[in-house]
Amino acid sequence: MLKLRLLTWDVKDTLLRLRVPVGETYSAEAWACGVQVQAEALTQSFRQAYRAQSLHFPNYGSDRGLSSKQWWMDVVMETFRLSGVHGKEAVRPIAEKLYRDYSSAHNWELLPGARDTLQQCQRMGVPMAVISNFDQRLQEVLTRCGLRQHFDFVLTSEEVGFAKPDKRIFLEALRIAGVSPQLAAHVGDDYVNDYKAAREAGMHSFLYKSGCQPLKKGAEVPNAHILPSLMHLPSLIEKG
Repeated sequence: MLKLRLLTWDVKDTLLRLRVPVGETYSAEAWACGVQVQAEALTQSFRQAYRAQSLHFPNYGSDRGLSSKQWWMDVVMETFRLSGVHGKEAVRPIAEKLYRDYSSAHNWELLPGARDTLQQCQRMGVPMAVISNFDQRLQEVLTRCGLRQHFDFVLTSEEVGFAKPDKRIFLEALRIAGVSPQLAAHVGDDYVNDYKAAREAGMHSFLYKSGCQPLKKGAEVPNAHILPSLMHLPSLIEKG
């Protein structure tokens, strides 16, 4: 078993996931405001808008003077524009409502085994924290989903100023916890941002890979480091 003094977690698609696809949520909110646009069109437009915004203003534009709220508002506005809705005044209240809604528990659900795994790790006495490429709303999301109490601290890329796979966000977590890398491990679902990045910071890491999803081409992960379910984790670790 691996002796640990710190266990860090990714959140999206590791502990929490969206209840319904983005396009469906955007479409439902638009229809409620009298704007008719299909979910399929919004899904495609969102991917395009999100990709472009992330390229031009990485990490929520934190080094360009943007707030994460403005960053997301721009993504939503562009998503609707690409879907054929050009009236900014009609879209703005939709964007405001969507920004608020994604802070609530309504749009998120726990992945199977997430709560039980966190509770078991906590009973084992392993200190835990979050390292996530999320914006400032994450504290509120975790609180409303009933998970915040499991973590000693939460680091978001917006707060720290650099995003995974930049190893500095992992090093900041180690600094806060006062723990050396070899006594820490990270759990996440992304090979580059979570598994590989944590290892490059000197930490142990586990890749959560549910179902029959194949590893990314070129990914090298020993079977012992792959979690087919979150409930596999407690048997692999112990308090350092």
